Amino acid sequence: MTTAFPPPMPLDQADGLRRLFAHAQVRFVPVVSNPHMAFGGVMLERLCSGFAEQGCHTLVIDAGENAPEPNEIAQVDLAECIETLSPEVSYLGARGLPLRYVDAQGSTAGFLNAVARVAPGADVVLVHASASELCRLFSRYDLSAQPNNRPRPLLLADDRPVSVTHAYAAMKLLTQRAGLLVHDLLLSAAPSSPRTERIAMQIATCADDFLGAVLRDWVQVDPASDPRSASTAALQRWVRDTLQPAWAELAALRPAMTAPARHALN
Repeated sequence: MTTAFPPPMPLDQADGLRRLFAHAQVRFVPVVSNPHMAFGGVMLERLCSGFAEQGCHTLVIDAGENAPEPNEIAQVDLAECIETLSPEVSYLGARGLPLRYVDAQGSTAGFLNAVARVAPGADVVLVHASASELCRLFSRYDLSAQPNNRPRPLLLADDRPVSVTHAYAAMKLLTQRAGLLVHDLLLSAAPSSPRTERIAMQIATCADDFLGAVLRDWVQVDPASDPRSASTAALQRWVRDTLQPAWAELAALRPAMTAPARHALN
């Protein structure tokens, strides 16, 4: 399918500056895949809906264990491999693709830079991958130009023990290998589940006691809920909180964007 993000052509001398400002509002969100949970795809859809309610276009980079492999032309024309699913959502099947960008230090952050170049229309980029893959992507990703845009991994789990164990192991790996100490949790469970609050408290306690990490927030989403209905208040809160650093940075840049141009006298 043809991508919705063709590489933009420079229109004038200020085009590069405008594109720089546009990238200031892009938010990379690491989403930790969990092959032991049911309805993982549904949870990604709910996240996209939550961002769409805030007027954001979301690009889903699916590099999880069960994701489709990328098109063979991905390294030649990455933009051509991005599929448009709706006016609010685009998708890139990318299982194994980040490793093609690995450098001598074992970092695959170059893949994120490549995505940012070919998808300037995305406000949010959900990077759905295993904990080990996210470590390679984000441990050395240069955020010096956007200090408030430090990635906060989102753990996925449901209310079954094997799923919760995997989520905790993922948090441990991200904390120790990538230095990502602040996490969120998205629990896929029915509203009647009696275990969700206890699960969140257990993960938060273990993170604090054994990892020196923090579970900053957790959200419960019913996978059987109507996808056409509005997001829950908890998910709306998480979305707004996730977008807040990027919005603050964009607001700081707006005076420079709107300031009158100064022309040198010859």
